[in-house]
Amino acid sequence: MTPREAYDQLATHSKKTSVFGSIGSVLGWDQRTYMPGGGSKHRSEQLSLLAGMGHAMRTDPRIGEWLAVAEGSDLAKNPESVEAVNLREWRRGFDKATKIPQALVEALSKATSRGYDAWVQARKDNSFAAFRPHLEEIVGLVREKADALGWKTSRYDALADNYEPDATAASIRAVFEPLRKELAELVARLAATGRRPDPSVMDNDYPVAAQQNLCLEGAKDIGFDFECGRLDITTHPFCSSFGPGDTRLTTRYHPRHFSHGFFGTLHEAGHGLYGQGLPQEHFGTPMGNSVSLGIHESQSRMWENFVGRSRAFWIFFLPKAQKAFPGAMGGKKVDDVYFAINESQRDFIRVEADESTYNLHIMLRFEMELKLIKGQISVADAPGAWNETFKKLLGLDVPDDANGILQDVHWSGGGFGYFPTYCMGNLFAAQFFEQARADVGDLDAQFAKGEFRPLLGWLREKIHAQGMRYRSAKLCEKVTGKPLSHAPLMRHLKAKLEPLYGLG
Repeated sequence: MTPREAYDQLATHSKKTSVFGSIGSVLGWDQRTYMPGGGSKHRSEQLSLLAGMGHAMRTDPRIGEWLAVAEGSDLAKNPESVEAVNLREWRRGFDKATKIPQALVEALSKATSRGYDAWVQARKDNSFAAFRPHLEEIVGLVREKADALGWKTSRYDALADNYEPDATAASIRAVFEPLRKELAELVARLAATGRRPDPSVMDNDYPVAAQQNLCLEGAKDIGFDFECGRLDITTHPFCSSFGPGDTRLTTRYHPRHFSHGFFGTLHEAGHGLYGQGLPQEHFGTPMGNSVSLGIHESQSRMWENFVGRSRAFWIFFLPKAQKAFPGAMGGKKVDDVYFAINESQRDFIRVEADESTYNLHIMLRFEMELKLIKGQISVADAPGAWNETFKKLLGLDVPDDANGILQDVHWSGGGFGYFPTYCMGNLFAAQFFEQARADVGDLDAQFAKGEFRPLLGWLREKIHAQGMRYRSAKLCEKVTGKPLSHAPLMRHLKAKLEPLYGLG
C-alpha cells in the first residue's frame, strides 16, 4: 500500500466515523429538546450502544496500520498542509481512543445519559441529594478515564487536554491568576460607585412569542443561515453541528427578562456561525473541524458580548426591539439599554453573569473540578465547598442548590475539564476582536448600520477556514502576532465599563 492509498483509507474511515458520530449527536439533541421524559431509560441504552460502536470505529487496528504507512512519507513533510494536519490529529485521536477500554466508554455513556435526566429533575426539585449518587458514579468513571489516558503532574491534565489540546492545570492557572486579581479589583471599583441602570429595561413584560421572533431575527442579522439550521428551546442552551447543512441552536426564555433568551441566542449563534463556516469539503476530517473548545467559545462570546452588547449594535437593533416590545422598550434610548445589558452585578447564575464577573464563575468551577478529581473533596461535600468558594470569589451567600452546584449541565455529562475553556474563550475573543478592529476598519460604524458581514468574513478567513491547521495558542499568534494574554480582555472591560460607572 502506498502512502497516498493509506491516507485515502484514513480519510474515508474518518468521514464514516464522523457521520456515525453525528447520529448520536442527533439523539443527544433530541433528548435535550423534545424527547418525552419516559424515554430516558431507552435513550440511555441507545446512546450507550452507539458510544461503544463509535469507540470501536475510532480504535480500528487498521488506523494504526494506515498511519504507520502515511506518517513517514512526503504527505507529512509540510506540517501546515491539509494532509499533515489530518495525519497529526488522526494520530492524536487514535492514540487517545485506544487507551480507553470500550467497556469504560459504554459505562460512561450510560451513566451520563441517566445523569443528565437526574440532573434536570434535581435542578427542578432543588435537591442535590437526588443527583449525588449519579455524580459520584460519573466522577469515579471520569477518574478511570483520566488514568487510562495517562498523566504526569495532575490527573486533571488528561481531562483538560480533551477539550483544549496541550492544556494542563498548571497552564490554566498561569492564565487565570493575573486575570483573577485584575477582575476582582475592577468589580470592586464598579460596585463602590453605587451606580445602577434603569431596572425596568431588563425586568419587564417580555412575551415569549415575541422573544422567539426577535431572537430569530437577531441570529439572522449577524449571519446565521436558517436554511441550514434551526432554533429550539432547552433547559441549558447549547449548539450542535451535525454536519454540512445542519446546525442546531437552542436557547431558553424568561417572560420577565429579555436578556436571557436574546443573548443566549446570540451566544449559541456564534457557535453556529463557526460550525457553518468550517470548510465543508473537509467534513469528517480534522481540517473540517474546530480547533478546540476555547476557540469555539471565542466565537460565541465575541458575537454575544463584543458585538451584541456593544452600543453600536443597539443603535441598529433597538428599533426592532421597540417594535417587538412596545411596552417594555418603547420609550427607552440606546444608552438606557446599553447600560442595562452591561451592568456589573454579582449574582449566582453563570450563564446570566455579566462580562465583569463571568470569569470568576469559571474560576470557581475550575477549582471545584480540581478538588473533585484529585479526591480533595468528596461529592457529598461538594455543595458546601461550592458555597464557601463562591462567597470568597463573589461575596454572596448561595441560597440553595439550584442557584449553586446544580445550575450547570456539564458534570452530568462527564465534562470535567470543559469549564476552563469558557474563560479561555473570553481571552481569545478579546485578542481576536482587537485585531479585527485593526484589520477590518471601524467595526462600530459598521454595526450601527447593521453590517456584520465584514467581521464575519474576517473570522471565516482567519479562523473558520483554518479547521484544525493550528493549535489554539499558535492560531492566536498567527492571527494577532502575539501570544495569548489577559491584557486585551481587561482593556475591553475597562473601556466599556469605566465610562458607564463614571470612572472613565
